Amino acid sequence: MVINCEKNFDIKKLTSFKIGGRINEVFLPENIDEFSQILDENPDIKVFGNLSNTLISDDGYSGKIILTKNMNSIRIENNSIIADCGVKGPQLSQTACENNLAGLEFMIGFPGSVGGEVYMNASANSQAISDRLNYAICYSKNEGIMKLYNKEMEFQYRSSRCQKENLVVLQACFELEYSDRFAIQKRMNENLNFRKVHQPSLVLPNCGSIFKNPAGDSAGRLLDSVGAKNMISGGVRVWEHHANFIVNDRAGSSLDVLNLMFEMYSKVKENYGIELEPEIRFLGGNNKKENELCKILYKK
Repeated sequence: MVINCEKNFDIKKLTSFKIGGRINEVFLPENIDEFSQILDENPDIKVFGNLSNTLISDDGYSGKIILTKNMNSIRIENNSIIADCGVKGPQLSQTACENNLAGLEFMIGFPGSVGGEVYMNASANSQAISDRLNYAICYSKNEGIMKLYNKEMEFQYRSSRCQKENLVVLQACFELEYSDRFAIQKRMNENLNFRKVHQPSLVLPNCGSIFKNPAGDSAGRLLDSVGAKNMISGGVRVWEHHANFIVNDRAGSSLDVLNLMFEMYSKVKENYGIELEPEIRFLGGNNKKENELCKILYKK
């Protein structure tokens, strides 16, 4: 089969941060069969979805990656909705609503796609992926295509079995409940209004929460207490309304973001002895300073 592949790919416009250089080779599969073929031929390739939680180096990446954004089919089976990994959260939430299915209202404000949201057990407004997932179709380097039911996913806060075993989510089935469409839409509107108050709009390029919440505490609270809202690095800054968000409102660079992340991380470690763990992913490797910062921030 012929699979869409682009070389020397300029990825900047696709990232939520609006930051990033050129990628040597990018594969754009449209279904599970194409995805599996790419993985079989390139077993160590890196996989990305909607790039909503990814910082890509301005110096680019010299390897190959898969972008799953074209894997975007949705189908309804009774009270279940089955979505490919590239389907965006708001589209899935709206489709459920149009079919009088409740349970995915919290996804209406998510900028990411289904694959990443299942992978990290995304949550908001007291709802989580783990509440509604029936099963996920995943790819394992060792075992190929796997079907994992909810209990097999080992869901925890912002984590799943996928992270532990480096599994790629290709498709997800959610079991929902029939409900009144207007009541569903009302909850979606409430969630959107909450997000507008507590998180920056993508009009201000950002990648969502920068650090995960440590056990029993809030990364935003810790960062606020050490004065993070006043921190600036080059063309990026910490959002004035929430200390766990970085916005790129002055054409900042990838190094600007990593420098700011390091300053935020260092202040919390200095004051509380807590080492915050990044929630956003980083793709790079060609910049010495960035590599040094990532060894500290990402422990690798």
